[in-house]
Amino acid sequence: MDVAELLEKVRDAATVRRAFGEPITSNGVTVIPAARVGGGGGGGGGSRDGDQPGEGSGGGFGVAVSPTGVFVIKDDTVHWHPAIDYNRIVLGGQIVAVVALLTVGAILRRRARRS
Repeated sequence: MDVAELLEKVRDAATVRRAFGEPITSNGVTVIPAARVGGGGGGGGGSRDGDQPGEGSGGGFGVAVSPTGVFVIKDDTVHWHPAIDYNRIVLGGQIVAVVALLTVGAILRRRARRS
């Protein structure tokens, strides 16, 4: 894949179509899904040893898309309904619980040493 092809894929991946989905209409209500889009790229290079032919390669690009919510259009009013990531909430709760247990354990150990 050459640089021109890579840039064409980057341009296609970074369009607004990735952030906003196709509107869905039913019973007078229109829903437009929205997402957060992020990407990153890479490069490459090569080497040449004197008169010997050189070697090299590289390139790459990645896109991550995660839902953020939907716009709901009904009777000429627009409402935003965020997507809730329950996995992130559970993970955050677990981290808080572990930190709390470690803190309580450290406090109890200090009190035991003083006694």
